[in-house]
Amino acid sequence: MGETKYIFVTGGVASSLGKGIISSSIGKLLQARGYKVTIQKFDPYININPGTLNPYEHGECYVTVDGHEADLDLGHYERFLGIQATKANNITTGRIYKSVIDKERRGDYLGKTVQVVPHITDEIKRNVKLLGKKENFDFVITEIGGTVGDIESLPYIESIRQLKWELGKNALAVHLTYIPYLAAANELKTKPTQHSVKELQSLGVQPDILVLRAEHNLSLDIRKKVALFCNVDVNSVVQSIDAPTIYQVPLLMQEQGLDETILSKLGMPIGEKPELKPWCDFLNRRDKATEKVTIGLVGKYVELPDAYKSILEALTQAATYNDRKVEIQFIQSEHITENTVDEKLASLDGVVICPGFGLRGVQGKLITAKYSRKNNVPTFGIGLGMQCMAVEFAQNVLKFKEANSTEIDEKTPYNIVDIMEEQKSILGTNGTMRLGAYECMIIKDTKAYEAYQKEHIQERHRHRYEFNNEYKDTFEKQGMICSGINPESGLVEIIEIPTHKWYIGVAFHPEFGSSVLHTHPLFLSFIKATIQK
Repeated sequence: MGETKYIFVTGGVASSLGKGIISSSIGKLLQARGYKVTIQKFDPYININPGTLNPYEHGECYVTVDGHEADLDLGHYERFLGIQATKANNITTGRIYKSVIDKERRGDYLGKTVQVVPHITDEIKRNVKLLGKKENFDFVITEIGGTVGDIESLPYIESIRQLKWELGKNALAVHLTYIPYLAAANELKTKPTQHSVKELQSLGVQPDILVLRAEHNLSLDIRKKVALFCNVDVNSVVQSIDAPTIYQVPLLMQEQGLDETILSKLGMPIGEKPELKPWCDFLNRRDKATEKVTIGLVGKYVELPDAYKSILEALTQAATYNDRKVEIQFIQSEHITENTVDEKLASLDGVVICPGFGLRGVQGKLITAKYSRKNNVPTFGIGLGMQCMAVEFAQNVLKFKEANSTEIDEKTPYNIVDIMEEQKSILGTNGTMRLGAYECMIIKDTKAYEAYQKEHIQERHRHRYEFNNEYKDTFEKQGMICSGINPESGLVEIIEIPTHKWYIGVAFHPEFGSSVLHTHPLFLSFIKATIQK
């Protein structure tokens, strides 16, 4: 195609309007036209990455194949586009400043005073253009986290201003903003959007396209009014109303010609409208599904569903391809006791024991594992969930009553889950050796193999604690087999009980490898098991 085109996506009025979904939708539409597209997220917080952030505050920590802990929006990018993001796709202010400070310490600036402009903005611009130069992408979409007007976002907005000037016809700015509805006045209000755009203009950036988030349809008159006050032509004002699913958004954007407007403004041929047939087939199956499958999500962060965003999306995708609608019951693991477990779990078709860290809620997960094992309830344990399945089996089947993970009980005489020797020297909260994609060999004639239909797989990890291989033979003699093994280290990746309807625990995070058009086989297999009588 020639020169890489850069699309910048900013947000105004309020956070959580869906910049990630809009960025992903734009990417999907351009990809469907045959272009090579990637998306990156710039987060204004000072943390180097979200690895140490509380999920209650930030939602799930997404992991890329190269072992980078990233913002959850990268999950949307991967699920929509079917791409594999890397460390280069998520940059924080912390990383920007660290890079500049490291250069200053090395003497790279030759004694100059290091300032926000030009040094911080130059580093931002370098990272924006890095993907385009390195991978030869046709389009690089850059989402700026936060809201226009935030102090911490100012260096990013200034960088966009400079890049739009430098790149000329190869750069375009999309601004997502909000049109609130005042029920008392029965009226949609455009003033917040006007102020947001004015703020952006005052920083030197004129948006080329406005995407208006709203709960109600926007009339042509409203769009004309916004266009007039914001110096944007009316065809470049697009509405984004609530949809039954986020996967509907690309089609809603296509209906309004958002991709055509982008191509036109960048001076590119429009071409034929892509059909997006596999995508539409998925949505049609979702719409036609009438029967429900009820899945209990047992975890300690269930009050904020975004803490398990990728799991929820993988379950939704898998249910759709099994012609079911999934109903999620969020169950706080701290509330599960021997007295309450039957009440909490009896009505479920299947259980996911969620990943996590630390002591809180672990006892509830152990009780859940025991209940679902004894009652033949399809159960999927991920990360800490898998570890709880192993510990519970040791306590109640192997009769090692004091069995535990050393994360929970350092003095346990039966360290079923432990830090491996080579990891003990690693310092820091997220100093794990198991971060990113690792190989796994699956044993034939197992439920894991039945799901994957192949022996060699690769999955993403995020943990320090491992199943202790000293107990492997004892487990297998009593009916819990290790069906997936890392070929290099010998570490256990998958455990299962073959005689159970579906009882599988995995050390890795399969949810990160599930997308709309390539739903993860373990989730497909799990949902299939929950609907089989």
